[in-house]
Order: sequence, then C-alpha cells, then structure tokens
Amino acid sequence: MEYFAGDYDVAVIGAGHAGCEAALATSRMGFKTLLFSISLEAIANMPCNPNIGGTSKGHLVREIDALRRRNGEEY
Repeated sequence: MEYFAGDYDVAVIGAGHAGCEAALATSRMGFKTLLFSISLEAIANMPCNPNIGGTSKGHLVREIDALRRRNGEEY
C-alpha cells in the first residue's frame, strides 16, 4: 500500500509544548511544516503549571512574548 501525504520542509514529531513552538517557529520562517500528534486532545499540553499567576509565570510570560503574544490579542 502506498500513501502520499504531500511535500514538507519540516516534520515536527510530538505536538506538546515544545513541538508546537518548533512548528510555529519554522512556519513563520517560511517552511512548509507538518506537526504530528498521537492525540488531538493532547496538543500543546504543558508539563508545568501554565497559568499566568502561578509558579511558572516568569518563564511562560517570556515565552508568550517571544511567540508574539499568541495567547491573546495579536496574531
């Protein structure tokens, strides 16, 4: 059996926190990007406490700023 899914420049394996960032970065650089995940429900799961007021506040806020405020108003 043969299956052709298309041509891609970058394939990111794993759609967790880091995988989503990698896919976003490569797509912004102009690469045709493919993101793989085992489960649609698990996409962008973060391993730490991701709320803005929690223990990971400083780290998360810097990441959001680096991603050009992807969680709010500016896309």
